[in-house]
Formats: sequence, structure tokens, C-alpha cells
Amino acid sequence: MSSRILIIGACGQIGSELTYKLREIHGSENVIASDISYNNLEVVNSGIFEIVDAQDYSSILICVEKHKIDTIYLMAAMLSATGEKYPMKAWDLNMNSLFHVLNLAKAKYISKVFWPSSIAVFGPTTPKDNTPQHTVMEPTTVYGITKQVGERWCEYYYDKYGVDVRSIRYPGIISWKTMPGGGTTDYAVEIYHKAITDGQYESFLSENTELPMMFMDDAIDATIKLMDAPANSLSIRSSYNLAAMSFTPKEIAKEIQKHIKDFIITYNPDFRQQIADSWPKSIDDSYARKDWGWDHQFDLEKMSSEMLLQLEKKYTTSKK
Repeated sequence: MSSRILIIGACGQIGSELTYKLREIHGSENVIASDISYNNLEVVNSGIFEIVDAQDYSSILICVEKHKIDTIYLMAAMLSATGEKYPMKAWDLNMNSLFHVLNLAKAKYISKVFWPSSIAVFGPTTPKDNTPQHTVMEPTTVYGITKQVGERWCEYYYDKYGVDVRSIRYPGIISWKTMPGGGTTDYAVEIYHKAITDGQYESFLSENTELPMMFMDDAIDATIKLMDAPANSLSIRSSYNLAAMSFTPKEIAKEIQKHIKDFIITYNPDFRQQIADSWPKSIDDSYARKDWGWDHQFDLEKMSSEMLLQLEKKYTTSKK
């Protein structure tokens, strides 16, 4: 019997691509996309779509019962940079939505939950190089605080109520299909677009700010691999460290210059610099590799080639 899946926040950067991939695997009729509005018509028109408010328990429950859902991917969240502008809104959205889904699982309406965490759970006191799975976590952003608290609640619901909740601490995610939504690592997507459209880019992070990053294909692959893993193989119920590559704005610019020789990058760090400075440079994800066979496919060189190739096609098509 196929899983009946609900994706909450399906119109977002990761949610949209996860929707397409899960529909490919499980069939469009078994994957229900939902969001608070019709703000991504490609997702809305690609299969069954419902308006669901992640902060309204009844809204989620009605959808779960209507479509006989057994698995929820909760992808709705307010990200780091936006969260600093609206701290209480970020807290309310990120925490209420998680509680609603965990409580649905506790009440046996659903059997499995995916909830994304982030490298934002780490802070300035965390070891920056090869950050371990278990370490000091003193986040300095509202987003990071909500993710750290969320991790504790996930583990609590697993320990106390047997809720099968699974999570990944995503690094910065890079995709050519969707634009990012207010995060501190957004520059690593914007830079490819600007390289093609303008031949230049002004980075909001300084040239040597090294951060963990991942190509979207790898992030989707990791998410599905974790959800498909046997429950008894999982040793982490807070959230798994996940890694693929780490680089700086200067390094990504050099890689782009191999394809676009005249590309120019300048630097004008803003408030996001302070956020980036509090995060790790590289991540130890050995638990994910050992427990459920995680292995990334894209490094900076391979990712840059794919990003520029696909965006070139995209912009050429849009001009016609």
C-alpha cells in the first residue's frame, strides 16, 4: 500500500521540489501539496493542492482526514534573515506548526513526520570546523532558537510517545528551479542568476565567509533516504547533521569565472554577516552516513556547471 503524504509548505524552496520528487515516486494521487496561499502556480497545478494553515491544528486535521494521510513533511517555516525582522511571527509559525504535527502523530492520526532543522541551531560557541553531531548549541537567531527547541521536542515526542519523527539539519540549499526565501545562505543562489543576467554580483557576505552548502538534488535525496530508512536503524531522533561541501563567496565566484570569464564579484556585508559568522564552516555527518547510507553526489564544481547550464536555458527560454 502506497504512503499517503501531505506536504505542508509545498510552495517553498525545498517543499516545491520535494513535492515533484515524491509524486514521481508515489504517484501524484498519493502526494497532497498544501500551503497558505496559491503563491506557486506550478506546484498548485501539478496535482492535488489544498490551502492549509500550518498554524491552525483544525486546518491540518481536516486535510489529513479528507485525504487519509499517514505521513507529513512539515516544510513551512520562517527562515533566518526574515525571522530577525519578525521575531515573534517566526517563533509562532515555526513552533506552533511543529506542535500541531507532533500532536497529530501522538493522537495516531498520522504515523510518520519529517521536520527540517538547520545549521542555524549552532552558535558562536560551537566548534566551527567539522562540527560534531553532539556539541554546544547556543544559537543567536530566532530561527536557530526555534530549530534547537524543535529538535528537543522531536526527541521528547519520540521518547515519551513513540512518535516516528525524523529530521535533518540542512546546510544552505542551492537550486536553479526555485528562488530561496529569506535565508542567510541565499547569496549562493542569487550569485548564479546575477552571473548570467548582469555579469556581476554584490555579495552580502564577506569574501572569506565559509559555510556548509548543498545542491538541492542532494537535499531531496537525503530527505527521502532518511524517511525510507528502517526505524530501528536510526540512532538520532533530534536531527541529523548533513553535509556535502563548504565554500566561500570568493571560491564560488572563481568557479563561475571558469564558465563566465568576465564575471565580477564585489562585497558589501550586511546584517546577515553576523548570522553567518555564528554558524559552522563544515559539518561532521558521520551518523547520517553510518545509519542510513547518506552520500552526496554534488561538489562545488559539479554543482556550478549544472546551475549555470540550467539557468542559461531558463533565461534563454524566457526571452523567446
